[in-house]
Amino acid sequence: MPAHERRHAVHEHRRATTNAPGLGDDPDDPTGLIRDADLLVEDGRVAWVGRSDARTRDGSEGDIDVVDAGGRAVIPGFVDSHTHLVFAGDRADEFEARMRGEAYAAGGIRRTVAATRAATDAELRARLAGFVAELHAQGTTTFEVKTGYDLTVAGEARLARLAREVTDEVTFLGAHVVPAEFADDRAAYVDLVCGPMLEAVRPYARWIDVFCETGAFTAEESERVLRAGLAAGLGVRVHGNQLGAGGGARIAVERGAASVDHCTYLTDDDVAALAASDTVATLLPGVEFSTRHPYPDARRLIDAGVTVALASDANPGTSFTTSMPLMIALAVREMRMTVAEAVWSATAGGARALRRADVGHLGVGARADLVLLDAPTRTHLAYRPGVPLVRAVYRDGAPLG
Repeated sequence: MPAHERRHAVHEHRRATTNAPGLGDDPDDPTGLIRDADLLVEDGRVAWVGRSDARTRDGSEGDIDVVDAGGRAVIPGFVDSHTHLVFAGDRADEFEARMRGEAYAAGGIRRTVAATRAATDAELRARLAGFVAELHAQGTTTFEVKTGYDLTVAGEARLARLAREVTDEVTFLGAHVVPAEFADDRAAYVDLVCGPMLEAVRPYARWIDVFCETGAFTAEESERVLRAGLAAGLGVRVHGNQLGAGGGARIAVERGAASVDHCTYLTDDDVAALAASDTVATLLPGVEFSTRHPYPDARRLIDAGVTVALASDANPGTSFTTSMPLMIALAVREMRMTVAEAVWSATAGGARALRRADVGHLGVGARADLVLLDAPTRTHLAYRPGVPLVRAVYRDGAPLG
């Protein structure tokens, strides 16, 4: 049902996760779970949601297209707030090496940089379209895309332009790693990122990010990059605390970052600072799955009052997956999250990490992005890992695919 046709739709189903507190059967449930629910969509937005026996029938049912979900669970579309989808090349050999016991190091990014620089726009665009199709097929309706696999002024602008063709949530990640040609002059590369590169990418980007980590950028370099992005009007994101305790989480909070991503190694002070801030801790369990590193302690963060998001970190080196259902299964199995917490973090949590109020929930006025699962409850996302449970995906009230 195209949203622009201004037609109505009612989705009838057994269980709907709305992420709208107060709408659910239990007023204290932050996921707003409703059993036997109806959802009314108009002009691509949620016009009404609640128990089917509570909806007022106005006699105009003939003007409404009804989608009967047949007892299937319905959840908001996934919000993947951390991806690296514009790249060329392959690093499957690195994955095999890690599975044999070799340690992960940040330098593998340079291999993807070389391949991406050599690719044409058409090649990058075609591969990006394939990844977007994967996202949609697995229930992701909103997603962020980072640059960071060219690391030249013109090249980073090209990646941002291509990313902007598929999403408004474009992040400038020129500070991904220092490219080989600047290995002997790191300061000159940071100058480039904060000056001409930022200026070239700015028309396409909403966010700036930095990989604040051993082997990538120091805390001082990261501070400088983020200050430049803020001065240019970009929102702030941080890769931090992935490989060891460092300044990433602290810098993210101090700079008012929307999110600090990875968060594997956090001190008690880091956790307390995050809990007292609006900065979301975005956890990326696909990375730990692919690198055999320890998983972040989601339970510690949630119990401390930190807002947690889940994202795929889809990238060719350390998490080559676009599957948010897999992230939920890993979060439940490996990070001690409940199913409700994991689903919330993959939807509403991701929206908060992008500072979006229009997605990640199915409250009145929200964008009508929703997923019908071939399962009676959301629990099956973790209970049946690896099974393609997404039956249908709607964005702006219209079916995808």
